[in-house]
Amino acid sequence: MSVKKILIEPNKLLRQVSKPVEKVGDDEKKLMDDMLDTMYDAPGIGLAAIQIGISKRIIVMDISKDENKKEPRYFVNPVIKNRNKEKVKYEEGCLSVPDQFAEIERPNTCEVEYLDYEGKKQLLKADGLLATCIQHEMDHLDGILFIDYLSKLKKSMIIKKLSKIKVNREIF
Repeated sequence: MSVKKILIEPNKLLRQVSKPVEKVGDDEKKLMDDMLDTMYDAPGIGLAAIQIGISKRIIVMDISKDENKKEPRYFVNPVIKNRNKEKVKYEEGCLSVPDQFAEIERPNTCEVEYLDYEGKKQLLKADGLLATCIQHEMDHLDGILFIDYLSKLKKSMIIKKLSKIKVNREIF
């Protein structure tokens, strides 16, 4: 298991639509383990494979508050089956959009069908932060970032900031 480099916006890979996984094998399990290590190291509560440059429909997350009691979740080929019409706002951030936060409105509950770490089909009814996190990470699988929900002006200001940060990182 190892910590991978997280891609930072602007990056054309982050805008790709990820490809479905044929089956959950040893390579996918190793990828999920690496993703979890990367997410915990960042630190974050969710990570999509595309954020480390791998175009597979895989997400990991852990929204547990207790650092000593980790509760990792694995979602392979997730599909949202139902979304509640009632919406809620959460302040979202993203490991690929560092140090930027915005209130984003999303359905407050959703049902997700997916394959788990062992490749078994699951159905999860999620609400609150878990529902928000699932929808945020699933957006990554379709090349969408939370900043895409903002006004053009706010989005372009954030991208400009991130571009400067990237240039400065590459210089040093």
